[in-house]
Amino acid sequence: MRDYYEELWERLPERLALPDRARRLTFLLDEVSAGDRVLDLGSGDGTFTAELARAGARVVGVEVAEAALKRARAAHPELDFRLAPVDGPLPLEDCEFDLIWASEVIEHVADTARWLSEVRRVLSPGGRLLLTTPNHPRAAVLLYGLERYGDPLSDHLHLYTHRSLEAVLYEFGFEPVKVRHAAGPPLLRRMLLARAVRS
Repeated sequence: MRDYYEELWERLPERLALPDRARRLTFLLDEVSAGDRVLDLGSGDGTFTAELARAGARVVGVEVAEAALKRARAAHPELDFRLAPVDGPLPLEDCEFDLIWASEVIEHVADTARWLSEVRRVLSPGGRLLLTTPNHPRAAVLLYGLERYGDPLSDHLHLYTHRSLEAVLYEFGFEPVKVRHAAGPPLLRRMLLARAVRS
């Protein structure tokens, strides 16, 4: 699995243009206060990690791809970036963070239960998990028959709808959970924005 992400990051352009970047950034920065301990989980090239630092957060970026970390460290040498195992524990202490940001990560995780357990472990009680993931509306999923087997056109291992994302977050001890849609016409893949509090 790590080889896949290494290859992906080697092929991506240096300046990666994220779709809906401004919307994601607004969603994130609305939740951050100066001094917050923030984990950018799936930090990629460090774009959001740097924005969090500019907002006054004490931020750590964690990524599974060494190629992404190399870019992040070159662009932002003053920030703390760490390599994480694909399917193992995060290299972080229990209850270390007030907020975890995971943008476009959960749909790529093979073992969602293990990943959410690790997220919960490193998040302090009352801490917030903010995540984004593509929305796969039920009608579109049924129309294309993707629910059971995943989307053959992407590297997503899991498909989420508003309800399924909400349900999995509640199941792992996050409450309250707020999931909302962001942009796009009905039945097309839109982004879900989720805010969940560790109870």
